Amino acid sequence: MTIWGDVEYTAIRELRGPLAVVEGVTGVGWDEYVRITLESGEQRHGLVLEVDRDLAVVQVLEDTTGMDPRAIRVAFTGGPLRIPVGPGWLGRVCNGRGEPIDGGPPVFGHTSVAVGGSPINPVRREPPSEPVLTGVGAVDALTTLVRGQKLPVFSTAGLPHLELAAQIAAQSTAGGEPFSVVFAGMGLTHPDASFVRDALDERSAAGELVLLLNTADDPVIERILTPRLALTIAEDLAFTGGRHVLVAMSDMTSYAEALREVSAARGEIPARRAYPGYLYSDLASLYERCGRLRGRPGSVTVLPVLTMPAGDITHPVPDLTGYITEGQIVLSRETHALGVYPPVDALSSLSRLMRKGAGPGRTRADHLDVAAQLLAALARARQVRELADLVGEAALSPTDRRHLVFEEAFLRRFVDQRRDQSRPLDRTMEAAWQVLLTLPRSQLSMLPAALLDAHGAKEDPGAEEEDSGENGERSMEYDERSMEHHERGTVE
Repeated sequence: MTIWGDVEYTAIRELRGPLAVVEGVTGVGWDEYVRITLESGEQRHGLVLEVDRDLAVVQVLEDTTGMDPRAIRVAFTGGPLRIPVGPGWLGRVCNGRGEPIDGGPPVFGHTSVAVGGSPINPVRREPPSEPVLTGVGAVDALTTLVRGQKLPVFSTAGLPHLELAAQIAAQSTAGGEPFSVVFAGMGLTHPDASFVRDALDERSAAGELVLLLNTADDPVIERILTPRLALTIAEDLAFTGGRHVLVAMSDMTSYAEALREVSAARGEIPARRAYPGYLYSDLASLYERCGRLRGRPGSVTVLPVLTMPAGDITHPVPDLTGYITEGQIVLSRETHALGVYPPVDALSSLSRLMRKGAGPGRTRADHLDVAAQLLAALARARQVRELADLVGEAALSPTDRRHLVFEEAFLRRFVDQRRDQSRPLDRTMEAAWQVLLTLPRSQLSMLPAALLDAHGAKEDPGAEEEDSGENGERSMEYDERSMEHHERGTVE
């Protein structure tokens, strides 16, 4: 329960956009939560942005439209925003301030905590381990998400990053253990917000989802609160409720732009590209709230989604995010243009904690070896593709041509899947093996001989003759037909 201050101030110097300047205040601090009462009895809320002697600049969450500065009362709470926490959030749909928009009653909890959260004692942190399986084959096999990890999705405008985030939020599991998802949407258009609600409706109905939606026409300051609310709710579900919680946050670039706007309203000196100089520490204050605690069964895993303006990975938001997080999933325009979903650029993507959550006893004994071989073969295929652009495919060796076949099979038979398809890991791994076996055994040097024998890998003694001239073209066409036949079979 929030305790409001006893003193109300009525001396409002001015209202300017979303800001209210209150004079004659004492004992007020930054980020203090504010209650504003209008003459009609309507209540609005705000946060203190700046304090200068007896003046306080308050950002009004609901904006100042319709407010008369001569007829409002302002009360300062004496502390930061606090919200109730507990399982009552599960199954609810709220706006970016945590107010229900699903027609239900306000959310109640067993206690209230500060939205800013409390830093995790490094001594009590447990290393991330055990996977969170997303049902997205390319992610599970090549950039495995680990419980307690922070793994961002780097995208650009026009790519299906929101669809991918919603799919991961809808399908993810933690090996049969209690699992929940907190989805924080920031700066979403109304069609996008409706899409997210529809995509996650089943998980919400099952009482496994908390949905916070901040739309593009909501107040900017609310966009800064949304991820903090999401993480505060997730921390309680994880460390008090014993659940494994995935927090998906989209779009962190919208969050950073809101932070820049508020920083300008505070009159702070801008840094690179007009973002505040504390952008790094602010992002870290969000991302570092994930993890596992010694002696507690739950975990908080963070999946931030951010769009890179003009595809620039050196932009401050992705650049600083990359310093803080443990890898990235990168989406590719070129792969998207081929009609492949999800358009993951496997060679640019990385999960630095993958070896902590995959392999024997966690996923499959052959998982790490197969992932390494897939990436090595794909890197070789990319080199061959660049060579083919220079000299033409007719000048390539038979083995190089097989790598081109492999690249096509990798995209069509391994990466590509339906947007509503949850692919089990075993099926993903079998698809990976079938793609790898399009290459001769001599090209699979990163896989143990026992695994190759078990999957029937063999050299193709007629490869030189079959792959030359017109026979080679027919062989490639046969491989493509085989890929299409296999894809129809696995989709079913």
